[in-house]
This record gives sequence, C-alpha cells and structure tokens, in this order.
Amino acid sequence: MNISEQLNHRVFSFTVVTVSFNNVTTIRQTIESVLAQTHPDIEYIIVDGASTDGTVDIIKEYGDRITWISEPDRGLYFAMNKGWKMATGEYLGYLNADDFFNRNDVIESMVRELRVNPQIFAFYGDLAYVKADDTSKIVRYWKAGSYWRYSFLFGWMPPHPTFYAKRLAIKAVNGFRAQEFKSAADYQLMLGLLYKERIPAHYIPILMVRMRVGGISNSSFKNRLRALREDRRAWKVYGLICWFPTLILKPLRKIYQYFYRPKDENIL
Repeated sequence: MNISEQLNHRVFSFTVVTVSFNNVTTIRQTIESVLAQTHPDIEYIIVDGASTDGTVDIIKEYGDRITWISEPDRGLYFAMNKGWKMATGEYLGYLNADDFFNRNDVIESMVRELRVNPQIFAFYGDLAYVKADDTSKIVRYWKAGSYWRYSFLFGWMPPHPTFYAKRLAIKAVNGFRAQEFKSAADYQLMLGLLYKERIPAHYIPILMVRMRVGGISNSSFKNRLRALREDRRAWKVYGLICWFPTLILKPLRKIYQYFYRPKDENIL
C-alpha cells in the first residue's frame, strides 16, 4: 500500500467541545448537529457550568454518545480549557451551546483536505450570524477568506466557532489564558497558533457554522472597548508588536459582513 492509499484508509480523529450554561432552548440543536456529522471518528465533549434549567437533562438523554461534566467553573475560557484537557482527538474545535453546524459534512470536509495534505495543522471556514428566533435568516456573513499570516496585521482573524487545530498545538501554547482575558482569549489562542507559532492552516470555503446573534464581546459598547484592550493584550502576551491601525481595522472589518452574502449556493 503506497502513501496515498494509506492516507485514504486512515481515519483522522476529531474532538468537538461545547461549553454550556443554562442553554435548554438551544443545546439540543447543537448536539444533534454534532451527532449528525458523517465522519465516523468524532469525540463529543460537553462542559456544563452546573446548569439549573434542564440543560443537563437534555445532555443525559444521549447517553454514552457524549462525554460530559457539569460543575461550577470560573468562566467561559476556564471551561474551554477543561474541554481540551479532556479531549483525545487529534484535531480539536469548539461549538457554542447556542450554535450549530450548518451541514453534516463539516468535519468530513476537513478530513478530505487531510487526505491530500496531512501536514495541515489547522482549518477554518465561514460563519453566519443568524436571528435567534429564525436561524434561516442571516444577519451577518463572515467570509473568512484564504489564510495569509500577515493578515493579522490588517485586523483579520478566522471565526473561532469554525476553527479546528491539532490538539497538541493547542497544548503547546497552553490553551486559553482564562485569567487574563474575559472576551478575547479565542483571539489570543488563534494569534498564538497562526501568527506566533506559524502553524499551517487551510481555509475551507463553505458555511460551517450558524451562530445566533449575541455574544460576550459584541453585547455592548462597553464590552467592545474591553475587547479592543484585550486584543492589544493578546499581542503583548506573546511578545509581538502589532501596527497602530491593526486593532482599529479588526472591528471595522465586520461592517462589510452585514452586507456580504455568498452568491454560490454550494458554499451554503
């Protein structure tokens, strides 16, 4: 069996982590979208923050198809760190408890690329912000675009809910710096992996995830200012220097997302 045949027979393992807290109205759709993925080797972990609204009861319905814990924690990124420390998959990504995969072959699309190039360390794709009460209605479309390391200097970053990286690479940068960041530890992690450590990343031009509108860093003007300060700190923790316009361009790039819609139906 040659190398190409060996790769075609290899089953790459993935871990999907969901962090939840009182998400009883949305978590079932999140879970179903993960369990419906066509790739056969997916470990699914839910880290729940001691929900009291029935979220845990829904998780229990799925039995051993999900590995889960439910206990108080110190915040979102502390819980995310629990997730990658529990994970065993070769590649790891996060799916929020009020988000869901847009299609059943999201993980399989990454595996197809790995069979061609097993040296890829990270993947990402497009993200759609949708109305909470009608997830078919797109409010904002984040077309991530092809990867170029220096795009970070122009305010670029990949959408974190679509981002998958080698678990050992995440371990190498010590995961999320939960004590230092309230809303930008996802930016800190991806900046460390892609810009500082220069791991090879690949863009898959499909809509991977639908996210209900909302979120910590976007919920108020005050939180947006805090996010800007944290974005700046993300560069500092790695000893990196960013351009003066970098942090201003980062939120400005979002404006176009409210007007852009893909014309190619295959992307959706």
